[in-house]
Amino acid sequence: MAILNRRRLLSAVAATGLFCALPAAQASAQELAKVTVALDWTVNTNHIGMFIARDQGFYKEAGLDVTILPYSDMSAGVLVTTGAADFGIVSSTGVFSQRTAGADLVATYAVVQHETGRLVFNDDRQDIRSPKDLDGKIYAGFGSAWERRMIASMIRHDGGKGEFEVATLGTSAYEALANRAVDFTLEIVTWEGVKNELEGVKQRAFRYSDYGVPDEHTTLLASSDKFLTSQPETAKAFLAATQRGYAYAVDHPDEASDILLRGNQDMLTDDKLIRASLKALNDGNFLRDHDGTIGKMRPATMTALGDFLFEAGILHDKDGNPVQEKPDFSGYFTNDFLP
Repeated sequence: MAILNRRRLLSAVAATGLFCALPAAQASAQELAKVTVALDWTVNTNHIGMFIARDQGFYKEAGLDVTILPYSDMSAGVLVTTGAADFGIVSSTGVFSQRTAGADLVATYAVVQHETGRLVFNDDRQDIRSPKDLDGKIYAGFGSAWERRMIASMIRHDGGKGEFEVATLGTSAYEALANRAVDFTLEIVTWEGVKNELEGVKQRAFRYSDYGVPDEHTTLLASSDKFLTSQPETAKAFLAATQRGYAYAVDHPDEASDILLRGNQDMLTDDKLIRASLKALNDGNFLRDHDGTIGKMRPATMTALGDFLFEAGILHDKDGNPVQEKPDFSGYFTNDFLP
């Protein structure tokens, strides 16, 4: 009797054509376009939109199988340029510097709409009232030419000489500042700034844009001309789903924080920091601007930064020489692959 009923069931399924759905579903799963993304640092809230898109199924719905590569010592820009990754999180200055030097790198998505960095120092430093007071003091830095030129520009804009000592310390800069071994450093307000606030660390800060430095999309998603040309529809699908992930992080911050934490339990252990950082990103209109813009780069913002880097002598050609003629920055970024 059981065999008879099974035969009738199989006959009914075949008659309705449902049998065909199983192979079709398997085929569609196999046909998902593969995309790899490289991170610029260990997982943090700047990356939240991509993890939401992955874990909420937005990428899969878009026909994509997306792998978010673990952070490594090799920069995301290099991984994209060499074809080891299709997309990568890169700083604005990184895009301008690397592309000018000949790298196949083009910005495709603005993770943040405005500058998230700032210059910080201990709150009780009564001798520091404005950037010109930083002349002759010790800066704890991270090793890039951009930092030094940008800080010097701020000091000169405020009427100082732009002369200070540099101690390249990397992430140890924050400990050195706390221990008063150095006088000032740079931080990301939505991460280190939030962390210090949670821990009760008292600081004051100068915003770059208040002292002659142009605003910028600090963090970008970049790809290569090679990938964008060869797989334009895949690029569009990826960026649309990514944009959807970041929009979700703005509209559903609690759920978004849960998703990021759940998907990275081995790396993210500070629940309060993640939630406070995302709140700072949202309250500051970084992920989605006050006018609703999300992901899109402002051409005026991008070219103003390029002009600043060129005039500061930071942009070098493939041989390491400062470029003498200002590049055409219009090819450094594109909004054409956004929805």
